[in-house]
Amino acid sequence: MTTPLADDHNHFPGLSRIGALLADPSRAAMLWALMDGSTRPAGELTMIAGLSPSAASAHLARLTDGGLLALEVRGRHRYFRIASAEIAASIEALANVAQVSAPQRTAPRPARTVPLEMRYARTCYDHMAGELSVRLYERMLEQRLLTLHGASLDATAQGAERFAAWGIDLSTQHSRRRRFACTCPDWSVRRPHLGGALGAALLDAWSAHGWVERTARPRVLRVTPAGQQQFDAFLAG
Repeated sequence: MTTPLADDHNHFPGLSRIGALLADPSRAAMLWALMDGSTRPAGELTMIAGLSPSAASAHLARLTDGGLLALEVRGRHRYFRIASAEIAASIEALANVAQVSAPQRTAPRPARTVPLEMRYARTCYDHMAGELSVRLYERMLEQRLLTLHGASLDATAQGAERFAAWGIDLSTQHSRRRRFACTCPDWSVRRPHLGGALGAALLDAWSAHGWVERTARPRVLRVTPAGQQQFDAFLAG
């Protein structure tokens, strides 16, 4: 007898089912294209994957039925996005695993070969990733703005003051139907950055302040001169 989350072979919790969804290169390309938090039409994802419309439709249906993508219907058009922040974090974590666990016969690409602008600052679904984000997260721990308990993070009283100065109401973030704060593996730096509701709120706040900007390149963030000044001061403080 199988459990509701198990696959047909009773391999709890159905990892083979998720693995099968991710194993196809075309489906992986579609998922990776949506890792900037965007919602894209089926036609665009079809071109990204290099498939025929009928083949792409079948792949998108599998990803949606499998819970990795969410579908929005707008008139005659279908739009897709990553189903949740947790799914996005899992995909980012698997990208990190792929960097370090490739067979020796195909040596993993060193992080230094990742384009510089993407390595420095980019989006990881709805929060910021890259070298700058990793350094900011580590500084938050050093200054005890955040405390780490196992895999869980919480803000200290000092942290609440700092986040409020950045325009973030922690009570609002705690009330969201997702984890307040968590670590997210960074595949280009191979150290964690900050995710969860707090990570998303920080990116929103820093964008509103004009410290970071989205660019024409998917996922790449531009740190403005004002933002660099603010981040340098925080890192040096």
